[in-house]
Amino acid sequence: MTSTGTTAAGTGEPAAASCHGGPAPAAETTGAAGATGAAGSDNAHSAGTHHGPHGYSHQKDQHLKRLRRIEGQIRGLQRMVEEDVYCIDILTQVSAGTKALQSFALQLLQEHLRHCVADAAVKGGDEIDTKVAEATAAIARLLRS
Repeated sequence: MTSTGTTAAGTGEPAAASCHGGPAPAAETTGAAGATGAAGSDNAHSAGTHHGPHGYSHQKDQHLKRLRRIEGQIRGLQRMVEEDVYCIDILTQVSAGTKALQSFALQLLQEHLRHCVADAAVKGGDEIDTKVAEATAAIARLLRS
């Protein structure tokens, strides 16, 4: 698969393809006002026209529940700053939120390897190389964070 010239948000690296060979989901971008929106909304995922079972699909409700808990942690951080809580207490909660996001990312990576990479390995050809490269790049991004 060839790159379409898009890059993953903030990385300068080529954007990953979907598990099913289509374009990757659009990366979220944050504007000056802090609002988020999909970058490159012309691809099939962001337009809502490409649906397929992804590695995480069978646990989607659990993932959403987990992300809502993480969102609550982040909102708790905002409240702590608003209430002038002691710096070290805030940093402790930042660490907890960071660990929660890292744990979520590792779960998604594991599901990607089990589903998308394994599927590409069965199909063979260039797709396995593409999927391994995507997974390697994702791991590199996680290690940098």
